[in-house]
Amino acid sequence: MAKKLPSAALLRGPRINPKPITGRERIIELVDNAFLAYNAGRLKEACHLFTERMLKPNVTIGMSLTGAMTPAGLGMSTIIPLLEAGFVDWMISTGANLYHDAHFALGLSLHQGTPFANDVELRNKGVVRIYDIFFDYSVLLSTDAFIREVSAREEFQKPMSSAEYHYRLGGYIRQREKALGLGRKSVLGVAYELGVPIYTSSPGDSSIGMNVAEQALSGSKLRFDVSADVNETAAIVLEAKRSGGKSAALIAGGGSPKNFLLQTEPQIQEVLGIDERGHDYFLQLTDARPDTGGLSGATPGEAVSWGKVDPDMLPGTVVCYLDNTVSLPIITAYAKARIGKRRLKRLYHKREAMMARLVREYQAALRFRNDRAVKAKKVRT
Repeated sequence: MAKKLPSAALLRGPRINPKPITGRERIIELVDNAFLAYNAGRLKEACHLFTERMLKPNVTIGMSLTGAMTPAGLGMSTIIPLLEAGFVDWMISTGANLYHDAHFALGLSLHQGTPFANDVELRNKGVVRIYDIFFDYSVLLSTDAFIREVSAREEFQKPMSSAEYHYRLGGYIRQREKALGLGRKSVLGVAYELGVPIYTSSPGDSSIGMNVAEQALSGSKLRFDVSADVNETAAIVLEAKRSGGKSAALIAGGGSPKNFLLQTEPQIQEVLGIDERGHDYFLQLTDARPDTGGLSGATPGEAVSWGKVDPDMLPGTVVCYLDNTVSLPIITAYAKARIGKRRLKRLYHKREAMMARLVREYQAALRFRNDRAVKAKKVRT
């Protein structure tokens, strides 16, 4: 028979006794007072995990981003404020988010529409729809032309990590914003100024990759070095741990960027053979269920079994089942109200030093494995 816990041990949580909402609440007051249960309760836990543990100065925060967030305006409303406040130190995004992010910096317009439009009529009138977002087909053509013009420049004619490509592209995007007299509209432009490296886990799976592929047919030497992406992201996480800090994963959505962020630890431990324990904090905002077996809904507990999350840190994990267009702005507002700003790490400019540490530890681990194999062979013979 299972041992019964004293009722006092089960009833230690705060009483549910919220104050009536007046309409004068600040975001901190609203979340802490009214978000008490169900997914609102998980969102409050997410806000607390982010501000109380993940935003400590010695924590390096990687963010993954999926879904059509930037065309919905979340680049300007949410992600740029997170970067400027020092709340995100490096990113992995779908290429689509970075491509649509560029529209705003080029002075192109996207509009609120309706999900109930006639798509045949939209196609006939040259209007593209992302659910309830409308924009003219020329927006795509103009952005394509800009990406091809920039990517054809001499400095791009070599293999490079996606972080280097996005950094260089972000510099030109920021120049265009300034020439047009625009404010900070682009995530890529802000990341360039702040030295925040942005990777994409599938470089060919977006209009950016499609335009780069088109130029390859004309002799361009630009190639995305996916091995550099794998090793650089692992180096960022290893540096966070070896410098006396912690590593945190802020996962907006799921998909390939989520895996690319979390696979840094199996890359360090399983493939490179370096002694490590997994990410320290795991905060996921998702609408995907775990029972379908897809990665997007996979829980932090499941990630522990892969070595992606430190098993001792499971209390430092939260999964919030909520649309990211709702959860991300609330978490951002809560963090800015409670923390304000954090020192920028400017990790893009530290890539060489971080890679040097990764290589040293890998070579030491390789020597250890080889020595052990030689000793085992001698014992057998």
